[in-house]
Amino acid sequence: MISKELLVTSCKQMGIDITEEACDRFDKYAELLVDYNERVNLTAITAPDDIVIKHFADSICLTKYVDIKGKRLIDVGTGAGFPGAALLCYDPLYNITMIDSVNKKLDFIRFLVRELDLQAEIITVRAEDAAKKTEFREKFDIVTSRAVASLNVLAEYSVPLLKVGGIFAPLKAVLSDEEDQRGCGAIANLGAKVRNKIKYEIPDGSEREIIIAEKISQTSPKYPRAFAQISKKPL
Repeated sequence: MISKELLVTSCKQMGIDITEEACDRFDKYAELLVDYNERVNLTAITAPDDIVIKHFADSICLTKYVDIKGKRLIDVGTGAGFPGAALLCYDPLYNITMIDSVNKKLDFIRFLVRELDLQAEIITVRAEDAAKKTEFREKFDIVTSRAVASLNVLAEYSVPLLKVGGIFAPLKAVLSDEEDQRGCGAIANLGAKVRNKIKYEIPDGSEREIIIAEKISQTSPKYPRAFAQISKKPL
Protein backbone atom coordinates (compact mmCIF):
# COMPACT_ATOMS: atom_id res chain seq x y z
CA MET A 1 0.00 0.00 0.00
CA ILE A 2 2.64 2.52 1.05
CA SER A 3 6.28 2.95 0.13
CA LYS A 4 8.14 1.68 3.16
CA GLU A 5 11.29 3.22 1.72
CA LEU A 6 9.60 6.63 1.76
CA LEU A 7 8.54 6.07 5.36
CA VAL A 8 12.09 5.11 6.40
CA THR A 9 13.68 8.04 4.58
CA SER A 10 11.04 10.47 5.89
CA CYS A 11 11.74 9.37 9.45
CA LYS A 12 15.48 9.55 8.86
CA GLN A 13 15.11 13.08 7.50
CA MET A 14 13.49 14.03 10.81
CA GLY A 15 16.12 12.24 12.87
CA ILE A 16 13.95 9.26 13.80
CA ASP A 17 14.80 5.57 13.45
CA ILE A 18 12.01 3.16 12.56
CA THR A 19 11.98 -0.63 12.61
CA GLU A 20 10.92 -2.94 9.80
CA GLU A 21 8.13 -4.26 12.03
CA ALA A 22 6.80 -0.73 12.52
CA CYS A 23 6.87 -0.16 8.76
CA ASP A 24 4.77 -3.29 8.32
CA ARG A 25 2.24 -2.01 10.84
CA PHE A 26 2.05 1.36 9.10
CA ASP A 27 1.53 -0.37 5.76
CA LYS A 28 -1.46 -2.25 7.18
CA TYR A 29 -2.70 0.94 8.89
CA ALA A 30 -2.76 2.76 5.55
CA GLU A 31 -4.55 -0.11 3.84
CA LEU A 32 -7.24 -0.29 6.52
CA LEU A 33 -7.60 3.50 6.65
CA VAL A 34 -8.21 3.87 2.92
CA ASP A 35 -10.65 0.96 2.84
CA TYR A 36 -12.61 2.14 5.90
CA ASN A 37 -12.61 5.70 4.59
CA GLU A 38 -14.82 4.59 1.70
CA ARG A 39 -17.61 3.95 4.21
CA VAL A 40 -16.84 6.46 6.96
CA ASN A 41 -15.30 9.87 6.36
CA LEU A 42 -12.06 9.73 8.33
CA THR A 43 -9.61 11.74 6.25
CA ALA A 44 -9.30 13.69 3.01
CA ILE A 45 -5.72 12.45 2.66
CA THR A 46 -5.76 9.08 0.90
CA ALA A 47 -2.83 9.09 -1.55
CA PRO A 48 -0.22 6.63 -0.20
CA ASP A 49 2.72 9.05 -0.21
CA ASP A 50 0.61 11.74 1.44
CA ILE A 51 -0.48 9.30 4.14
CA VAL A 52 3.17 8.50 4.84
CA ILE A 53 4.27 12.11 5.14
CA LYS A 54 1.21 14.08 6.25
CA HIS A 55 -0.20 11.51 8.66
CA PHE A 56 2.47 9.03 9.76
CA ALA A 57 5.70 11.06 9.74
CA ASP A 58 3.86 14.14 10.99
CA SER A 59 2.51 12.15 13.95
CA ILE A 60 5.59 10.25 15.06
CA CYS A 61 7.80 13.35 14.98
CA LEU A 62 6.48 13.84 18.53
CA THR A 63 8.90 11.11 19.63
CA LYS A 64 11.83 13.34 18.73
CA TYR A 65 10.80 16.08 21.13
CA VAL A 66 8.99 14.26 23.96
CA ASP A 67 10.07 11.12 25.82
CA ILE A 68 7.01 8.87 25.71
CA LYS A 69 8.50 5.61 26.98
CA GLY A 70 7.10 4.59 30.34
CA LYS A 71 4.69 7.54 30.35
CA ARG A 72 0.91 7.62 30.20
CA LEU A 73 -0.15 9.63 27.14
CA ILE A 74 -3.59 10.80 26.06
CA ASP A 75 -4.42 11.92 22.53
CA VAL A 76 -7.27 14.45 22.61
CA GLY A 77 -9.51 14.39 19.52
CA THR A 78 -7.66 11.52 17.90
CA GLY A 79 -9.94 11.29 14.85
CA ALA A 80 -8.48 8.61 12.56
CA GLY A 81 -5.71 7.98 15.06
CA PHE A 82 -3.30 10.85 14.59
CA PRO A 83 -1.08 11.03 16.44
CA GLY A 84 -2.19 8.36 18.95
CA ALA A 85 -2.57 5.24 16.82
CA ALA A 86 0.43 6.22 14.71
CA LEU A 87 2.55 6.45 17.86
CA LEU A 88 1.30 3.02 18.88
CA CYS A 89 2.25 1.59 15.49
CA TYR A 90 5.69 3.10 15.92
CA ASP A 91 6.12 1.50 19.35
CA PRO A 92 3.44 -0.90 20.65
CA LEU A 93 4.83 -0.58 24.19
CA TYR A 94 3.65 3.02 24.50
CA ASN A 95 0.81 3.50 27.02
CA ILE A 96 -1.73 5.44 24.98
CA THR A 97 -5.30 6.56 25.57
CA MET A 98 -7.25 7.98 22.64
CA ILE A 99 -10.43 10.01 23.06
CA ASP A 100 -12.81 11.60 20.59
CA SER A 101 -16.42 12.73 20.68
CA VAL A 102 -17.21 10.98 17.37
CA ASN A 103 -17.76 7.28 18.04
CA LYS A 104 -17.73 6.22 14.38
CA LYS A 105 -14.13 7.39 14.14
CA LEU A 106 -13.21 5.51 17.29
CA ASP A 107 -14.88 2.41 15.88
CA PHE A 108 -12.20 2.52 13.20
CA ILE A 109 -9.47 2.87 15.84
CA ARG A 110 -10.87 -0.11 17.76
CA PHE A 111 -10.92 -2.12 14.52
CA LEU A 112 -7.37 -1.01 13.68
CA VAL A 113 -6.02 -1.93 17.11
CA ARG A 114 -7.60 -5.40 16.88
CA GLU A 115 -6.26 -6.00 13.38
CA LEU A 116 -2.73 -4.99 14.37
CA ASP A 117 -2.87 -6.83 17.71
CA LEU A 118 -2.15 -3.66 19.67
CA GLN A 119 -3.33 -2.46 23.09
CA ALA A 120 -4.82 0.96 23.81
CA GLU A 121 -7.55 2.65 25.81
CA ILE A 122 -10.12 4.05 23.38
CA ILE A 123 -12.98 6.09 24.82
CA THR A 124 -15.80 8.07 23.26
CA VAL A 125 -16.02 11.25 25.31
CA ARG A 126 -15.77 14.99 24.82
CA ALA A 127 -12.47 16.34 26.11
CA GLU A 128 -14.11 18.91 28.36
CA ASP A 129 -16.22 16.16 29.92
CA ALA A 130 -13.27 13.79 30.31
CA ALA A 131 -11.32 16.38 32.27
CA LYS A 132 -14.13 16.59 34.83
CA LYS A 133 -14.01 12.83 35.52
CA THR A 134 -11.80 11.58 38.34
CA GLU A 135 -10.42 8.74 36.20
CA PHE A 136 -9.01 11.28 33.73
CA ARG A 137 -8.39 14.52 35.56
CA GLU A 138 -4.71 15.10 36.32
CA LYS A 139 -3.88 11.45 35.57
CA PHE A 140 -1.65 11.73 32.49
CA ASP A 141 2.05 12.37 31.98
CA ILE A 142 1.62 13.69 28.43
CA VAL A 143 -1.32 15.24 26.58
CA THR A 144 -1.04 15.67 22.84
CA SER A 145 -3.29 16.32 19.85
CA ARG A 146 -3.09 17.25 16.22
CA ALA A 147 -5.29 19.63 14.22
CA VAL A 148 -8.00 19.89 16.89
CA ALA A 149 -8.53 23.53 17.88
CA SER A 150 -6.79 26.84 18.42
CA LEU A 151 -4.11 26.65 21.12
CA ASN A 152 -6.06 28.55 23.78
CA VAL A 153 -9.12 26.32 23.37
CA LEU A 154 -7.03 23.17 23.14
CA ALA A 155 -5.17 24.10 26.31
CA GLU A 156 -8.43 24.31 28.27
CA TYR A 157 -9.36 20.83 27.06
CA SER A 158 -5.92 19.38 27.70
CA VAL A 159 -4.04 20.87 30.66
CA PRO A 160 -6.62 19.69 33.26
CA LEU A 161 -5.84 16.11 32.18
CA LEU A 162 -2.17 16.47 33.13
CA LYS A 163 -0.49 15.50 36.37
CA VAL A 164 1.64 18.22 37.92
CA GLY A 165 4.99 17.80 36.19
CA GLY A 166 3.31 16.46 33.05
CA ILE A 167 3.81 17.78 29.53
CA PHE A 168 1.28 19.38 27.16
CA ALA A 169 2.69 18.86 23.66
CA PRO A 170 0.26 19.66 20.84
CA LEU A 171 1.31 19.26 17.21
CA LYS A 172 0.39 22.44 15.37
CA ALA A 173 0.90 24.32 12.15
CA VAL A 174 3.11 27.36 12.75
CA LEU A 175 1.20 29.64 15.10
CA SER A 176 0.16 33.15 14.22
CA ASP A 177 1.28 35.82 16.69
CA GLU A 178 -2.30 36.10 17.98
CA GLU A 179 -2.77 32.36 18.51
CA ASP A 180 0.64 32.17 20.16
CA GLN A 181 -0.10 35.01 22.56
CA ARG A 182 -3.59 33.85 23.51
CA GLY A 183 -2.53 30.21 23.72
CA CYS A 184 0.42 30.88 26.00
CA GLY A 185 -1.79 33.05 28.22
CA ALA A 186 -4.36 30.26 28.49
CA ILE A 187 -1.67 27.71 29.30
CA ALA A 188 -0.44 29.91 32.15
CA ASN A 189 -3.99 30.41 33.51
CA LEU A 190 -4.45 26.64 33.60
CA GLY A 191 -1.36 25.99 35.72
CA ALA A 192 1.28 25.23 33.10
CA LYS A 193 4.35 26.99 31.77
CA VAL A 194 5.64 26.99 28.19
CA ARG A 195 9.16 25.58 28.23
CA ASN A 196 9.86 25.49 24.50
CA LYS A 197 8.42 26.21 21.07
CA ILE A 198 9.98 24.16 18.31
CA LYS A 199 9.50 24.93 14.62
CA TYR A 200 10.45 22.29 12.08
CA GLU A 201 9.52 20.92 8.66
CA ILE A 202 8.02 17.58 7.74
CA PRO A 203 9.48 15.90 4.62
CA ASP A 204 7.17 17.63 2.12
CA GLY A 205 8.44 21.01 3.32
CA SER A 206 5.33 21.91 5.33
CA GLU A 207 6.13 23.93 8.42
CA ARG A 208 5.07 22.67 11.82
CA GLU A 209 5.37 23.79 15.42
CA ILE A 210 5.22 21.89 18.68
CA ILE A 211 4.60 23.59 21.98
CA ILE A 212 6.20 22.02 25.05
CA ALA A 213 4.48 23.17 28.25
CA GLU A 214 5.05 21.74 31.72
CA LYS A 215 2.27 21.64 34.29
CA ILE A 216 3.58 23.36 37.39
CA SER A 217 0.45 23.54 39.57
CA GLN A 218 -3.01 22.02 39.78
CA THR A 219 -5.63 23.43 37.44
CA SER A 220 -8.48 25.37 39.04
CA PRO A 221 -11.57 23.15 39.33
CA LYS A 222 -13.55 25.68 37.29
CA TYR A 223 -11.68 24.45 34.19
CA PRO A 224 -12.52 23.14 31.73
CA ARG A 225 -15.77 25.02 31.35
CA ALA A 226 -18.72 23.72 29.37
CA PHE A 227 -18.32 23.59 25.60
CA ALA A 228 -20.75 26.50 25.06
CA GLN A 229 -18.77 28.72 27.44
CA ILE A 230 -15.46 27.79 25.84
CA SER A 231 -16.86 28.55 22.39
CA LYS A 232 -18.47 31.83 23.45
CA LYS A 233 -15.58 33.18 25.50
CA PRO A 234 -12.31 31.28 24.95
CA LEU A 235 -9.42 31.99 27.30
